[in-house]
Amino acid sequence: MSIDPRVALQSLTAALEEHLIAASARRGEGDPAVEAAFFAVADAFEVYEDSLYEAYSEVTPLQVFDDDEEDDDEDNNELLDEDELEILDQ
Repeated sequence: MSIDPRVALQSLTAALEEHLIAASARRGEGDPAVEAAFFAVADAFEVYEDSLYEAYSEVTPLQVFDDDEEDDDEDNNELLDEDELEILDQ
């Protein structure tokens, strides 16, 4: 079942608007409404990206990162910094 990219784009736009509403009404750090809206944007984006590719073999210049990828990037950056220090120490 393929989804029309225009419909997927409308869903993404609606998710972004809901995220803005949730963010502007945030009730402290870790507000569950903001978190839910965040994930709704990510999900809607992936549906849009998939439908765009399926219909037109095209992608956007955007990417959704999950927490695991961010943790890996932080670990890699720490390793690079330590390696650079070792080189300077020699």
